[in-house]
Amino acid sequence: MITELALERVEFTCGHCWHQWSMDYDVQHYRDDDGRDWEYFSRDGIAVDSPYTPQGAPPCPECGRRWVGRILARRSIPTPPGLVGTPRQRIADAASHRPERHGAPPLDAQAHTQPAQLGAPDADGERVKVDADAAEGV
Repeated sequence: MITELALERVEFTCGHCWHQWSMDYDVQHYRDDDGRDWEYFSRDGIAVDSPYTPQGAPPCPECGRRWVGRILARRSIPTPPGLVGTPRQRIADAASHRPERHGAPPLDAQAHTQPAQLGAPDADGERVKVDADAAEGV
């Protein structure tokens, strides 16, 4: 049984080159028939390992090394049937109900503004923001 659905934005900071980026993950909490709780992650509809573990951390886009992510933001998605009084609409003909949804383009897990890039630590150990135009060579 699905017990929780959410969208989590996960931030990654490479400990080698200090590149910083974020990605969105769909998260599903599930309780099996034996009462054990499980957590499933997916990106763009593809099952992936947890980004909070070394095996699920994506490679740095700059240097290819992997660093475990940290949660940046989270949005819960209500699971049916929802609270009493939650708006809902009965589907009379499932085959013809909003057929355009099947042809809609996927919402890319990276289709959001990335956080400000942070540079390597300065002499005091503080990380400084990098001018995005300068970093791109513009």
